[in-house]
Amino acid sequence: MPSVCNDRTYQDALQKVIEGYISEHGFSELARRYATNLANGRFLWRNRVGAEKITVKVKGSQSWIFDAYSYALRDFTAQEQDAELSSLTQEIEKGLRGDSFVLLEIEAQALLGSGQEVFPSQELVLDSNSSKSRLLYQVDNVAGMHSQKIGNALRTIDTWHPLAEELGAIAVEPYGSVTSRGIACRQPGDKMDFYTLLDNWVTKGQKPDVEQQHFVMAILIRGGVFGEKSE
Repeated sequence: MPSVCNDRTYQDALQKVIEGYISEHGFSELARRYATNLANGRFLWRNRVGAEKITVKVKGSQSWIFDAYSYALRDFTAQEQDAELSSLTQEIEKGLRGDSFVLLEIEAQALLGSGQEVFPSQELVLDSNSSKSRLLYQVDNVAGMHSQKIGNALRTIDTWHPLAEELGAIAVEPYGSVTSRGIACRQPGDKMDFYTLLDNWVTKGQKPDVEQQHFVMAILIRGGVFGEKSE
């Protein structure tokens, strides 16, 4: 639910939409996609490509161990019958539904060659007088990855956009932006962007297709400041 909204009527309508979605679909589809992105180690980004073996360990109410290369990056349906993944999915869904507090501890172990390069996050250099063009992110002098970068990987679940066959899953964004390619996969002109879908659903009662309902809910889970046009 919105943490802040200055229009009570809109907030009530949005709450009904969300409750209707939960009642009809639950969060199983979204939870399964988030769980898959934990299991396949997508959050390692380029470090995933050069590793000989990757093991992902997840600790919550119980423990799960995944061989990352056994889980696809482009297909979220390939492991639907996987017992471990299904169990983790149920754990995540409990948190999304608010049934219980869910805190997961994730540990990824990658087998790399001796001296092989690793790829941490980079810091934005704002000082124009700096002699360094780039700085690597670190925690206690150990290379690290920004939470934003990890979060981006976990929400790379949007396979419902118009260019899905070409690009596969992209991060959940209001306009389906893919910065690495400089494109937006959900153009307002196609009426597939978050704002159009949400407005039609909440204010006009035009429920989108199931896939786009998942997309809208994924954006709300992602969070953000969503404003109306000023008249």
